[in-house]
Amino acid sequence: MHADIHLTLHTDRAAELRHEAQEFRLPRARLRTRVGWTMVEFGLRLARSGASCGQTFRTA
Repeated sequence: MHADIHLTLHTDRAAELRHEAQEFRLPRARLRTRVGWTMVEFGLRLARSGASCGQTFRTA
């Protein structure tokens, strides 16, 4: 098999695989947004629960 033919076959297969991978891609923006808001909500709950205990945290 000539190198040119091998390179052409490789290029075609790589394009097919990239196309298949794009079909199964997760919606990253929605997931990232959801995780971000969950972290904000968790942080607010921690801040609220810390204030109700009467504890104050000091930095060095």
